[in-house]
Amino acid sequence: MLIVMAVLKWAGIVIGALAILLGAAALFFSLVVNPVMMDEIRTNPTGEEAQEAMLLTFEGRTLPVNYLKEGSTVFMAVDGRWWRAFTGDAAPVSLLIQGETYNGHGVVVLNDPAYVKDVFSRLRPTTPEWLPAWLNGKLVVITIATSEAG
Repeated sequence: MLIVMAVLKWAGIVIGALAILLGAAALFFSLVVNPVMMDEIRTNPTGEEAQEAMLLTFEGRTLPVNYLKEGSTVFMAVDGRWWRAFTGDAAPVSLLIQGETYNGHGVVVLNDPAYVKDVFSRLRPTTPEWLPAWLNGKLVVITIATSEAG
């Protein structure tokens, strides 16, 4: 019984420490990394960061997000819970891609694993094949307003 209690105690400590580390990492990204990336994307639209990341504005917040633009469609992978903003009806978004602003609507793809795998093969080509799909984020498809597509 003492061994079980000791194992449970250490398991709790390890889980707590992991939760603190994940929270600290999220805070670091939101307070340090994201603002630096956002500034770089805005001020240097032909730079390396702007070639891979766009600024996505939705529901009053702006985030730097990796993207793939194919015609009037923009794909992004969401790592985190905020993909839920794109469930149901298409959510209105604004995009800053290489100095150009676009408006459109985004929808998360939940029930088409073959489509997600196909898009992720271009959007995230370096993701290991062995990584389970549930760890590879959610695919959001954004349709740019037709008058702005180019």
